[in-house]
Amino acid sequence: MEHQKIDELVAKIKALESELEAELHQEYEKFTCEITKKREELLASYRRDRQGVLRYLVTTPILHMLSAPVIWSVIIPALVLDLFVSVYQWVCFPIYKITKVKRSDYIIIDRHRLAYLNSIEKLNCLYCSYFNGLMGYVSEVAARTEQYWCPIRHASRVKSIHARYQKFFKYGDSANFRQSLKELRGELMEEQK
Repeated sequence: MEHQKIDELVAKIKALESELEAELHQEYEKFTCEITKKREELLASYRRDRQGVLRYLVTTPILHMLSAPVIWSVIIPALVLDLFVSVYQWVCFPIYKITKVKRSDYIIIDRHRLAYLNSIEKLNCLYCSYFNGLMGYVSEVAARTEQYWCPIRHASRVKSIHARYQKFFKYGDSANFRQSLKELRGELMEEQK
């Protein structure tokens, strides 16, 4: 009975996510239509709204500037993480017949095309798009790994859960874990993402 309630909540969340995605897509489509109709007008508006690099630098608080090297230093471990996780899934996932995570579904680089951003803002958007997309990609690779090896919910409350977590077995449910592990692993082989 309790599992049914969880399934109902997950179904509601998925329905809301789907509705949100549809709304965002509709907004994007509307924006695309507006661009097509008013391309020149829109580009002129963007150029007018763009803040020049010099003004941007002059108006940026000094602490922001001083923290920038710290923020950007994280790109090195991020690149290493990206490489290792990509190699990991390319080597290990075929062995376990887990469908690979498509990196390009997570790392979306498109904000650099916005004409109202100056070059520094575009670079910052590139960083955020890459880094946040990478975290989503890594999280999905880890979630699929967890679903294969250890699909057991935690006994303690978890602040943030991935989309696969609700499928996991209850903490302490040894009988169901032994009986259904193969089936849960099988789901990873059938996915076509």
